[in-house]
Amino acid sequence: MVHFIGAGPGAPDLITLRGAALLRAADVVIYAGSLVNPALLDYANPGCEVHNSAEMTLEEVLSVISEAERAGKTTVRLHSGDPCLYGAIREQTDALDKLGIAWDTTPGVSSFCGAAAALGAEYTLPGVSQSVILTRAPGRTPVPDGESLRAFAAHGASMVLFLSSGELDAVQAELLYGGGYTPDTPAAVVYKATWRDEKIVRCTLGTLAESGRRAGIRKTALVLVGDFLGASGERSKLYDPAFATEYRSGTA
Repeated sequence: MVHFIGAGPGAPDLITLRGAALLRAADVVIYAGSLVNPALLDYANPGCEVHNSAEMTLEEVLSVISEAERAGKTTVRLHSGDPCLYGAIREQTDALDKLGIAWDTTPGVSSFCGAAAALGAEYTLPGVSQSVILTRAPGRTPVPDGESLRAFAAHGASMVLFLSSGELDAVQAELLYGGGYTPDTPAAVVYKATWRDEKIVRCTLGTLAESGRRAGIRKTALVLVGDFLGASGERSKLYDPAFATEYRSGTA
């Protein structure tokens, strides 16, 4: 059996209870060493076999899993954040299905949640933004047609960019081109959200690239853009005494 586990955004105590329990019970752990905090390996059994997938190809990962299965061992595949976001798990699960190897997934706290917590921010403010765009800038790996930053920028929604802190000049130019944001739109770069060496850079979209350069941030960071970082928003209807709900009467 293979358990895909979301390790969370970085802090060891932000892994889920289920994820920690599965790590303790694992015979083999394959973890994303370039992104997962190695302190999370402290949850694993001392005698556990550990592999760093940052140094491995897909074929090598599958080989380790297959060998473990033949030996009747349980494998944990430990991914950063939540595996469903930029986790490259589908190619693994498709291969496991073909091999007849059972698997399941334990969700984790995504880094975009950790970044919002670090900033004390809420992505969905009434009257400001009710949508969140999670995307990334094209680089060595392209993005599908129709998913350009300038196209998404036209919406002016809350936006979080993964895997893009090394492309801040291009990000800034593309987002300003879309017309939904202005140079004064609030922005932030959050480096290693929830890690001990977390770093927060608050800026505007017009100063994004320069702010990132001054802070020396080139990787392992999220870029956040949108008015949710500056505005307070309207009062929520949910807790407005004049607004009736299933659980209480309104006063209006």
